[in-house]
Amino acid sequence: MNDIGRDLALICEEAARLVLPLWRSGLAVSQKADDSPVTEADRRGEALILERLAALYPGVPVISEEDASEFGTPEAIGPRFFLVDPVDGTKAFVRGDPNFTVNIALIEDARPVAGAVVAPATAETWFTTAQGATKRTAGEGERPARARAWPKGGGLALVSHTMNDGAARALAERYGFADRKAMDSSIKFCRIAEGFADIYPRHGPTMEWDIAAGHAVLQAAGGSVLTPEGEPFLYGKAATGFRNGAFVARGV
Repeated sequence: MNDIGRDLALICEEAARLVLPLWRSGLAVSQKADDSPVTEADRRGEALILERLAALYPGVPVISEEDASEFGTPEAIGPRFFLVDPVDGTKAFVRGDPNFTVNIALIEDARPVAGAVVAPATAETWFTTAQGATKRTAGEGERPARARAWPKGGGLALVSHTMNDGAARALAERYGFADRKAMDSSIKFCRIAEGFADIYPRHGPTMEWDIAAGHAVLQAAGGSVLTPEGEPFLYGKAATGFRNGAFVARGV
């Protein structure tokens, strides 16, 4: 179990090397049934990840974004499975923004127990270990990732680019943050995990594969992902197509 996060990090990094040359390359963009974009980078990255997971962890089911979009999600899932998003933040990828990620998480008994997130454009990797969370940057090696305590005067929130000012002010009043920064993809969890920011409140829709790897990393870094009511945020919601409800990701 202790080495799974590192295994997942290596797979994510391999997928990142595959998709990065397609970034800012003018590749074609298609629309999925839910009107979200999909590119060849999503498809190639997912194919590689699925092949590697099948070789390393035969028999463990995988729920992955593009496969789910094309074929649907299963009506039930066992207690142990992987969640995969080969390119989270495809909109950012398409517009040339660097905040897109490759994600794999292992779920056991509805909770993320291992995970890895890679930001291909910046060559940053975050993953879980037995000791906590680790960040690896190309050319700089590895170092522990640790969430910070809430700053005096109010924390920094990371929010989606699509959030309007009224919604952001309402969240600030509810959660007490002083500043906010718009950012795409699961990298928001990782920026909190490494102490750059403090909170990511999300009341809009997401899917389990969007956030599970980031959840695992943030949790390993000393942070948390809970419902707005403070309850555990759980996975394996097959009955709702693996759709998420609202959550709040926080540092220490």
